[in-house]
Amino acid sequence: MRVVTQTNITAFPLLSRGKVRDIYDIDDKTLLIVTTDRMSAFDVIMSEPVPYKGAILNQITLFWMNRFRDIIPNHLVESDVNKFPEALAPWKDELEGRSVLVRKAKPLPVECIVRGYITGSGWKDYQATGKVCGYELPANLQESAKLEPAIFTPSTKAELGQHDQNISVAEAARILGDDVARKVQETSLAIYEAGRSYAAGRGIIVADTKFEFGFVDGELRLIDEVLTPDSSRFWPAADYAPGRGQKSFDKQFLRDWLKSQPWNMQPPPPPLPQDIVDATAARYREAFEILTGTPFSA
Repeated sequence: MRVVTQTNITAFPLLSRGKVRDIYDIDDKTLLIVTTDRMSAFDVIMSEPVPYKGAILNQITLFWMNRFRDIIPNHLVESDVNKFPEALAPWKDELEGRSVLVRKAKPLPVECIVRGYITGSGWKDYQATGKVCGYELPANLQESAKLEPAIFTPSTKAELGQHDQNISVAEAARILGDDVARKVQETSLAIYEAGRSYAAGRGIIVADTKFEFGFVDGELRLIDEVLTPDSSRFWPAADYAPGRGQKSFDKQFLRDWLKSQPWNMQPPPPPLPQDIVDATAARYREAFEILTGTPFSA
């Protein structure tokens, strides 16, 4: 398997190149999504890749989508590169393990975030207002405290390089309509609880996560990535203690290092030392192996 920072597939039109994913237009109904090893933090793409990170994200998403298919259908068509269109054969080596064919969907303009613990931007909002996205929370919560029940805290979708903004459930309903907003809230919470329960059995706390949904032929489907170290906070249960930040199996390690640097969170990012790249890669690999129960092979 190759380290891939950017694809240049000439057989099909490139539709978008995001922080991590390159997306190609295959036909009227199908997209090719390639998850690269680009690393982003604070909405800035790092200059150095994290080797095989994209393949890990892709394969974790496939694992979860298979587990959750009885909760909601997804947009997956094919993940076996040997069954991809013949025109993609010249790029087989760089697509292996990190790409999928999916049905074209109309994405919802809202990201569906579920918080089971109070951390990150939710913790900052709570410290300032005692609320998170309109939810009045109990007084005197500690950082990383468990929220019972978990809460649905949607956000806007920002353009590349901009920051998402937390919004209330009422605002999400205004944007999406009451019925769709209710459906994605119920579905997001159901997926989160199923994922949290499974991960807990393997010693991982899923502190929070975000989901994306879209419509395919009028049917709501789960799209994009699911419960990955990029879209979630994974904490080792054995080390968990409220009142502080937690060790993690996700990109929080990199965020913490970046915060310690003399950097204003704007491009260009500081160069990543090799030991930081290696430690980040190790956390992604560990998350994959713990969750799936299989070794990651590059």
